[in-house]
Amino acid sequence: MTTVLNTTKLTRIFIACDDFLQVLNTYQLAQGYSQELICQQMTESEMMAIVIFYHHSGMKCFRYYYECIIQGTLKSYFPTAYSYSRFVYLMGRLNFPLFAFLTACRLSLTTQGNYVDATKLVVCHNKRIATHRVFDGIAKRGKSSTGWFFGFKLHAVINQFGHLVVFRLTSGNIADNNSALLQKLTSRLEGFLYGDAGYISSLKETLSAPGLVLITKLRETMKPQDLLPEQRHYLRHRGLIESVFNLLKNHCDIEHSRHRSVKNFFINLWGGLLAYSFMDAFPTMPVFVPKLGKSDVGQIVLI
Repeated sequence: MTTVLNTTKLTRIFIACDDFLQVLNTYQLAQGYSQELICQQMTESEMMAIVIFYHHSGMKCFRYYYECIIQGTLKSYFPTAYSYSRFVYLMGRLNFPLFAFLTACRLSLTTQGNYVDATKLVVCHNKRIATHRVFDGIAKRGKSSTGWFFGFKLHAVINQFGHLVVFRLTSGNIADNNSALLQKLTSRLEGFLYGDAGYISSLKETLSAPGLVLITKLRETMKPQDLLPEQRHYLRHRGLIESVFNLLKNHCDIEHSRHRSVKNFFINLWGGLLAYSFMDAFPTMPVFVPKLGKSDVGQIVLI
């Protein structure tokens, strides 16, 4: 896996985090929330930038990243960095700021082509389920196309440019086409939403009312559907969301089975999703080019 250590990107991430926290703190003060005065060696902006940049770098060991990169190569960027054990101990306070930053600033808008799908987030090997205690009562056993697993599911909607639009996290036993889940997931979306055959349900009529049309791949026993050429084009490239999930897992490291606390799992997930939003390039699909019929040829005007 390629390791990315772009200090310009690190600076950009830090500035974005710092600007957001300033707005958040101003809002909290305006609402009458009191702020606890703590003498901190590092700011929350620095800590957030470190977590996000770790997921952006493609590394798989946070301890090596912190001790060799943050306290070594990038020591001039963080001269007052905590020790590794102290940073991990204080990292729990980043749960809400990271989630708020992700949902308020780093999600995109829908486009002509939007895709919905879900992916598993395994937190424990199947052979260790009986002795697992960290996610006891929270994570559940579920089944995906690759078999049974123990953990959670990340349900997401992306647009045609590979940008994350909205997401929901559920336990592993929640079906992809769960009616209540999809209504919450798509409550503020409009346009066309493309998915695989697993989303075929009565929900298709429910989503059509507020301006969202769900278009899915048909099963072999179903009659062909009447779609426009543009809709067929977008439906044919629904695998785009699988490329996004692959990048989130293999590069941004949102999935692993070494979590020691529930809060650590959430921080790891928010950090990975935020790191993805800062990528220089996203998985994309070919642009739809309409085919000209015989009646359209004579209408072309060259200037």
